[in-house]
Amino acid sequence: MGDAFKALADPTRRRILELLAQGDLTAGEIAAHFEMTKPSISHHLNILKSAGLITDERRGQNIVYSVNLTVFQELIKWFCDCGLVGGSNDEKE
Repeated sequence: MGDAFKALADPTRRRILELLAQGDLTAGEIAAHFEMTKPSISHHLNILKSAGLITDERRGQNIVYSVNLTVFQELIKWFCDCGLVGGSNDEKE
């Protein structure tokens, strides 16, 4: 889970996840949203993939990236278990 938090610490990677939350994209489609080199985008995609936050699948000549919702479910569970989100409805007045 530590790798996921490290990956999420970078604003470029968070933006990539926001884009992928809207639908699957190729590396080229992702790169079109940034003013950086394609190798830099590839580096960010590799970090996200290594952290388990995204998956890739070959479709013909393209590799298509998707958000891995399982890891996000685990992160949300961790936040809830630690009492960082959710919790009781007993608000102090």
